[in-house]
Amino acid sequence: MTSFGNAGIGFVAERPALGRSTPVGWAAGAGVIGCVLAMLAAAGAVAATPADPHAHHHSEPSAGFQRSEVDYRTPDLSLVRDDGKRVSLQGELDDGRPVVMNFIYTDCTTICPLSSQVFTQFQAARGAERGHVHFVSISIDPERDTPARLRAYAAKFQAAGEWNHYTGSTAASVAAQRAYDVYHGDKMSHTPVTLMRPAPGKPWVRLDGFATAQDLLAEYRSWHSGN
Repeated sequence: MTSFGNAGIGFVAERPALGRSTPVGWAAGAGVIGCVLAMLAAAGAVAATPADPHAHHHSEPSAGFQRSEVDYRTPDLSLVRDDGKRVSLQGELDDGRPVVMNFIYTDCTTICPLSSQVFTQFQAARGAERGHVHFVSISIDPERDTPARLRAYAAKFQAAGEWNHYTGSTAASVAAQRAYDVYHGDKMSHTPVTLMRPAPGKPWVRLDGFATAQDLLAEYRSWHSGN
């Protein structure tokens, strides 16, 4: 059993396809996730109703999250950033900054707003140092999510300049999803996943489930602990 940084987290071979993994915060995370969900509702985030087509996205708060380290290879493909510029995914991810990444779509009413709100909170917690981290959100519905729609979505979550949203062709979006093992065939089947990497060439940390801003901050701080 090994550990990563000073997080004191052991790894067990529970998900061979993803690498070393361990369940984290299953009980403690429940209360925090419940609070985050309550804050989202209070902030006016759209909640699912019985007629909500995304209702099957809901997960029990007690699900927590699972942490893995994975050596992903970034594909050589182009995406369109929310400012309308066509960019290389490799270039965007390998600019030297730590990366925090998720996959979203603007019409999502459950997982995506929660994940984006966590990014907002993590970004705020970084304060003046937030520019040292590159926040990346890639659309899994590129046919609908134009750069303009992504900008409007980003504005709802007070995304600052270091947080970019990306769209592109369907083929490029699917290739990116497959590369990071988040492709489930269609957007209605997606699951909450946050990917973090301290620097180019380092393994990715994969958080499956509803990790909070505190969880992301603890992971980030472990990279700079010197242990």
